[in-house]
Amino acid sequence: MSRIGILGGMGPSATVDFMDKLVQLTPATRDQDHLPVIVASLPHVPDRSSAILGTGADPLPALLANVDLLNHIGVGVVAIPCNSSHHWYPQIAERSRAPVIHIAQCCVAAVAATPRARVAVLATRGALASGFYQSALRERGIAFFVPDSTTGQHDVDACIRAVKAGDVPAGTAALDRALAAIAAAGATAVIMGCTEIPIAARAAAPTPLTLVDSSLELARATVAFALDKGWNRPAWVS
Repeated sequence: MSRIGILGGMGPSATVDFMDKLVQLTPATRDQDHLPVIVASLPHVPDRSSAILGTGADPLPALLANVDLLNHIGVGVVAIPCNSSHHWYPQIAERSRAPVIHIAQCCVAAVAATPRARVAVLATRGALASGFYQSALRERGIAFFVPDSTTGQHDVDACIRAVKAGDVPAGTAALDRALAAIAAAGATAVIMGCTEIPIAARAAAPTPLTLVDSSLELARATVAFALDKGWNRPAWVS
C-alpha cells in the first residue's frame, strides 16, 4: 500500500505535467530514492464540466470505477490532477480505501500564506458552478472573485480547450488575455484551478499577479504525504 495512486487522464497532458512535478519535487539522487506511483490515465471519463452544467453525461460511474481499479491495485493515497472532478469529491473519497487529497484545499492553503490577497479563480465553468473553490476561500476569509464575460472567462475557456487539443501556444495567448483582464479588475493573485492552465502558463507573458498552480500544489501535498510515510525508503532498498 506504500504507493501513490493517480486518478488521471483528465486530461492526459495534465496528468503528465503532474507526474513531472512529483518527480521534480522528490528529493532523490538515484532511481531508488523516488516515490512509487501507480498512474491510471483513463481519458474516457465523460466531460466533468458539461455534466455539472447539466449538458453532458454523468462521469461519476466512470470515476468510481477508476477508484475501484486503484483500490484493487492497492495504493496508500490518491491524487486527482483534475479540478472539476472534485465536484464529486465526497463520493470519490467514500469509495476510496485510501485518503484522497483535495486539490482546492491545497491551493487555498497556498493562497492563505499571502496576506491581503484578492484572488481570481480561473477554472472551467463547471468547477465554478460547483463552487468548491469559493467555499474553501470563504472558509479562510480570503477575498476572491470569478471571471465573467468582461474579466476573461471566455479566454479561460479558450485556454483550456486549446491545451486539451494540443495547441499550447493558442492556450498561452488566451491565458495572457485573461490574466490582463483579471489584473485590470484588481486581482493580486490567481488560482489556476484547471490543470490545463499551468501548461499554458509556462510561456505566459510577465504579470504582476501571483499565480497559484493547482497541479503544483497538489503535487507538493502528495509528495509531503508520501515522504512522511517513508515511501521513498522501502526496507529492501539499501
